[in-house]
Amino acid sequence: MRKIFLVPCLLFLYSSIYAQLQKAPAYPLITHNTYLSIWSFGDTLNSSITKHWTGKDQSLLGFIKVDGDTYRFMGKEPKAYKTILPAADENAWQCKYTETEPANGWAIQQYNDNNWKTGEAPFTDDKTGAKTLWTSKNIWIRRTFNLDNINIDKLLLKLYHDDNVEVYLNGQKIFTNIGWTSDFELIPLKDDIKNKLKKGDNILAIHCANTAGAAWLDVGLLDEVKQKPNTTQLAKQTSVEVTATQTNYKFRCGKADLLVTFTSPLLLTDMDVFTRPVSYITYKVRSNDAKHHNVKVYFGASTDIAVNKPLQEVAAEMYINNKLSILRAGTIEQPVLKKKGDDLRIDWGYMQVAVPKTANAIQYITRGKQMGNPFSAGAGTMAPITPLDTIKGRELSLNTILSFGQVGKSFVEQFVEIGYDDLFPVEFFDIQLKPWWKADGTKTIEKELNKAATDYSTVIKKCDAFNKLMYRDAVRAGGEHYAKLCVLAYRQSIAAHVLVKSPHGDILFLSKENFSNGSINTVDVTYPSAPLYLLYNPKFMEGMLNGIFTYSESGKWKKGFAAHDLGTYPIANGQTYGEDMPVEESGNMIILTAAIAKAEGNADYAKKHWETLTTWANYLVKAGFDPANQLCTDDFAGHLAHNANLSIKAIVGIASYAKLAEQLGEKEVAVRYRNIAIGMANKWIKIADAGNHYSLVFGDKNTWSQKYNLVWDKVLGLHLFPQQVYNKEVTYYLTKQKKFGLPLDSRKTYTKSDWIMWTAALTNNMQNFKALTDPVYKYATETPTRVPLSDWHETTDGKMVGFQARSVVGGYFMKMLETKWAK
Repeated sequence: MRKIFLVPCLLFLYSSIYAQLQKAPAYPLITHNTYLSIWSFGDTLNSSITKHWTGKDQSLLGFIKVDGDTYRFMGKEPKAYKTILPAADENAWQCKYTETEPANGWAIQQYNDNNWKTGEAPFTDDKTGAKTLWTSKNIWIRRTFNLDNINIDKLLLKLYHDDNVEVYLNGQKIFTNIGWTSDFELIPLKDDIKNKLKKGDNILAIHCANTAGAAWLDVGLLDEVKQKPNTTQLAKQTSVEVTATQTNYKFRCGKADLLVTFTSPLLLTDMDVFTRPVSYITYKVRSNDAKHHNVKVYFGASTDIAVNKPLQEVAAEMYINNKLSILRAGTIEQPVLKKKGDDLRIDWGYMQVAVPKTANAIQYITRGKQMGNPFSAGAGTMAPITPLDTIKGRELSLNTILSFGQVGKSFVEQFVEIGYDDLFPVEFFDIQLKPWWKADGTKTIEKELNKAATDYSTVIKKCDAFNKLMYRDAVRAGGEHYAKLCVLAYRQSIAAHVLVKSPHGDILFLSKENFSNGSINTVDVTYPSAPLYLLYNPKFMEGMLNGIFTYSESGKWKKGFAAHDLGTYPIANGQTYGEDMPVEESGNMIILTAAIAKAEGNADYAKKHWETLTTWANYLVKAGFDPANQLCTDDFAGHLAHNANLSIKAIVGIASYAKLAEQLGEKEVAVRYRNIAIGMANKWIKIADAGNHYSLVFGDKNTWSQKYNLVWDKVLGLHLFPQQVYNKEVTYYLTKQKKFGLPLDSRKTYTKSDWIMWTAALTNNMQNFKALTDPVYKYATETPTRVPLSDWHETTDGKMVGFQARSVVGGYFMKMLETKWAK
């Protein structure tokens, strides 16, 4: 009887442990770094166009042909547009403009604008992008145009405005918006507006007001072309599962079953595999009706993967290298490291789609957007190519057709590789750096693709083993919901970095502040991201600190506290953020150096930077306990004086310095700084005490905040604060919970999910841990905001407030780190 009872229990346990994440706000497909990062923004792979993490289209298409029936299982055919009136990203255009408020009637065709100036778009205060410099608060433009044909299917306004805008067509107001865009948006216009267009002369008139920050205005008109019906059917997705390194889909395609797996082998424990800029897409096909069927699978990758803007011209070619057939594409211009900022995509280097020659695949290039059934007669506009023929144009498609032959009840497997050679991904103090994988000059992208193909089976097995191990350890540390959050965080955090080697041979693992401000190697982004890398490979943690140490020790950063960042991604030539965070960043750097020492079992890394660490520790002693009015990592919440949580960071930073001194044999130094930290901690407990909790700011008992910085006292074993402090705070937090999590503090109801995960690690029992973390899981699986996970959300409705696809979700691994180090 015992055996009969145990078997189903074991099966249930196995199923429970290995059934990983099935619901996410967005699903990672190809994820390596901030530039090669493609996601599905819907729950079914074939419900929407695949996108870069920024939300711009980077289309991957998948079709399967089973005998005579074709099914689309991946992506969605992009809409086709015809230009009626080009914006400046397509063709130069001029208009009349004024920066002085005009008289009434300025938007009608008959208005006399002879006294207005003539300028070329875009109108902006960005000197590098401006054709006409606009630095005043308001601008009015009148753009006349002539139409010979007004037979338009669906009229769209193509508009890039910063800030508030009102748009008129032939005197009628057709659009208004309060706010700004960071790029062109396509705005559908109703038929009654379309009917305002006439043959001959027309006028588009716009008023734009720059209320703050940057200024930009550019406009055009498009016709959304009606698509022809096609004969394809939608494959039925039966499941999706996300693991640490893979996203797995299952489909029913008529008489065949299809399994599609996206593998980005970001194994932090295997540097050779991790650094290879190659992902796999695996297809497994079998019959589901006990009969044999002829099966082919189509894969299409848009060259939008290699551009910043869709209208950039690209060149594509096919060639053979060793054991692979390869399609390659990149921009003709190749503007290496010419752009910096947040909402950008790479437009230099080359994308590759590779397939083993043994697959006897058909590869070809099509001009124009991917449309319709690729298996139909005359599908697309096929460019007849032979190896090394170059095809040029905009929005090309790299196409591969795999033949599976007659497929029976057993799965037949084939794979395609996607790689990217980014040439020089980062500029580091005026030196353009190669990616880590080619820094020694012996490797090429073709060698990496061939090596990846040869190692395919081995790499897939390594990924599978790591996925299971990580999930098992996460379940043991915090339960199933916690484990699923760690799965969701893993690839996102890693892919928000780039890995390069410094001119001195040091590892540099540099983050980008995705949809935050675009900074590179921001210290207070490194800080929340740290647990993941400390857990699996502290060398990556060193790579996140090395750039800041270099900045200080080179003499380029001259202040007595740590810098905030190294620049604006991908240009790391020095801080560009407009304000310092002296206590925040100095505390972060010292605490994380101490964490590296704990992870590595020695303080050798700290010894290399001891003078710098001492300078920062002394700054914290002088200015850290009662911080002046300044920003901390939660800068979106504004300046704050007497910040109790920031004070904890300073105290823990000083104690961390003392711990490092002890490891380095500096006994007197260790005792002195240890005593300072203990004295500060005891004082903190008294002046932050607000009765049943501790305050947000010293002196105001009516405030409260998450004291997430306290977690390092526990994780590093510093023993500064007694257990009663932890218990009091956790008990109070449980009374402040909202539907989708614990608010950051008493000022607002929004929160940061990474900090909740740190705060939850302060608990001393699983019940309280889950009480704090389960609402985060609810947010991650129910948020209406369908983008790569935002770490800043509203606790009342689960909507994103700001930020997305950031590395800070590496902080979700804090409980796993605390569990490992507590052993």
